[in-house]
Amino acid sequence: QVQVVESGGGLVQPGGSLRLSCAAPGNILDLNAIGWFRQAPGKEREGVSCVSRNGDRIYYSDSVRGRFAISRDNAESRVYLQMNSLQPEDTAVYYCAIVSVCVEPNQLRGAVWGQGTQVTVSS
Repeated sequence: QVQVVESGGGLVQPGGSLRLSCAAPGNILDLNAIGWFRQAPGKEREGVSCVSRNGDRIYYSDSVRGRFAISRDNAESRVYLQMNSLQPEDTAVYYCAIVSVCVEPNQLRGAVWGQGTQVTVSS
């Protein structure tokens, strides 16, 4: 079964930055739209951002717009989430997933999921 793998999480102070990476075997990422999601303790998983297969459509949730940037490198078969100006409320497990279509994050539906990577923002 195809699985995506996230990396790049960690502990960072408020105002800091992290870059998350999403990878998968072969070129499966290149052929699909990819979404980033997160789940904070005690909360439901929420869509954060997505990028279409060829990168011509990108969406962000209101909570991260202007601070996070999604990008894809099809030559490397990776999708990234650059997270800047991190705040404690960004603390969550972050997941990337293959999505059927890149739409507004509150409508994103993941089809193939990774195990997630923990992001903790704390002083």
